[in-house]
Amino acid sequence: MQSCCTNYCSLPPWVIASRHFNRYPKPLELQGVRRGHAGFFRLLDAETDPRRRTAIFHDYMDVTFQLHQWQQQKTAGGRKSLKNSYLRFLRGWMFDANGREGAVLKGWVESRFGLAPTYHGQPIASIQSEAYQAYLIDRMRGSARSSAIQAQFDLLFEFAQYELQRRHAGQTLFEMYRGIYDFAEHPVLEQQAPHHCVVRLNNLNSFTSHFERAWEFGSRVLAAKVPASKILFFSGLFCSALLRGEEENLVIGGEYEVEIITGGFR
Repeated sequence: MQSCCTNYCSLPPWVIASRHFNRYPKPLELQGVRRGHAGFFRLLDAETDPRRRTAIFHDYMDVTFQLHQWQQQKTAGGRKSLKNSYLRFLRGWMFDANGREGAVLKGWVESRFGLAPTYHGQPIASIQSEAYQAYLIDRMRGSARSSAIQAQFDLLFEFAQYELQRRHAGQTLFEMYRGIYDFAEHPVLEQQAPHHCVVRLNNLNSFTSHFERAWEFGSRVLAAKVPASKILFFSGLFCSALLRGEEENLVIGGEYEVEIITGGFR
């Protein structure tokens, strides 16, 4: 599955998807987001407590996208569109990454970074395939009643990037783990050594920072160095129990060099 030809990012899709980028990452910035919300980021700059910054983020999202006004809507459709916020889609992803919420999130990655999905309930070989059409249907149905959900994800990504820079200044790579049963979702592009290879990850993936937790999701574990600039969401971002129990990190895909671990220890 090839990358799309356009995106709304500071680097072209083929660069973002490459193994070279993942080895030597660069910052990624969505066009116009930080400039359009400059006042919000100035508020964050003035706050040293990450919990307070999290509260500022949620409040800003509520006001900017009127998420707090869903009860005032006169129609059921209007109420539903405002309740379908970024939080609902994050929860939906963690429940089923191949559901409608997952399709909407994968669609956001495709739109903003130019990386088309390679799996959504089944392998997606090309944009002409029936599998891709099925994904588009899920994406359309999932985003039908939402309040500017793509723009909400834009701010979520930029907030996550901001917090990574504040909390882990200077760190560009994070070791993460993904439990798998087989390679149906992760085509092997190159075998580098008996337990090391290059795989093509889906355009959006769940990883965990905890090696032991990864075994709950498969009979083997992929260990990868993930660029900070390809993290949409990380466990602990919101500094509360909200979405923290799953300990999931949402990682933008491409070609990754991974270690395949088949035992319960390294």
